[in-house]
Amino acid sequence: MIEIKNIKKSFGEKVILGGISGKFEDSNNSLIIGASGTGKSVLLKCIVGLIKPDEGDVLFDGRSLFNSSIAEIKKIRREMGMLFQGTALFDSLTVAENVRFPLDMLMGQLGDSEKNDMVMHSLERVGLEAAANKMPSEISGGMKKRVGIARAIVMNPRYLFCDEPNSGLDPMTSIRIDELISEITDEYRMTTIVVTHDMNSVMGIGEYVMFLHQGLKEWEGDNKSILHSNSQALKDFVFASKIMEKLL
Repeated sequence: MIEIKNIKKSFGEKVILGGISGKFEDSNNSLIIGASGTGKSVLLKCIVGLIKPDEGDVLFDGRSLFNSSIAEIKKIRREMGMLFQGTALFDSLTVAENVRFPLDMLMGQLGDSEKNDMVMHSLERVGLEAAANKMPSEISGGMKKRVGIARAIVMNPRYLFCDEPNSGLDPMTSIRIDELISEITDEYRMTTIVVTHDMNSVMGIGEYVMFLHQGLKEWEGDNKSILHSNSQALKDFVFASKIMEKLL
């Protein structure tokens, strides 16, 4: 479980996060949603430790990310997997080499054979073992996202973070990525946090949803109750598309 406690962050005089608390449970697909500029990405960066909040703390199964020993913090970070919005693949490396990269950086004690086995296991899990020797330029956008997921899970993390995993994908591919994230979360019993503004993802896999508005937690619940919220800001977000309003 990941618990965030009163996270506050400002840049200069601009308040980005005004004090956000919440819990993200194991084996749950937890989503952070909100319009652009509401603080979603900054909150995610605080949770993974890329940005230090001005106030508050993040607890990983009770362990503080900001108030622990350096050794403990390094241990927590090694238990994280991250799928970046733009996948962040290295163009000069093959698919397999991209997936292997975290192992080479952080698991130097492992031999080549063991690393390669871990890489192929991850690629098989996302259905890309046949693309192991291809270059990123030779595969589709959806396949690149799956490579990013394979790299995120290659070290068998306890915590998985996904930043806009459906960005730039067609609807059918987006659904497949959502399903893959959901399956892996359940299979590995990970604590997964997905930052998105895609309502299809919310309705498809949103077991827990945190809605941010103007740097604050405006609402939290699941995808079954989100359509019946009394929050006007959430209604405006959910029903921003008139088509969605007509369908529901």
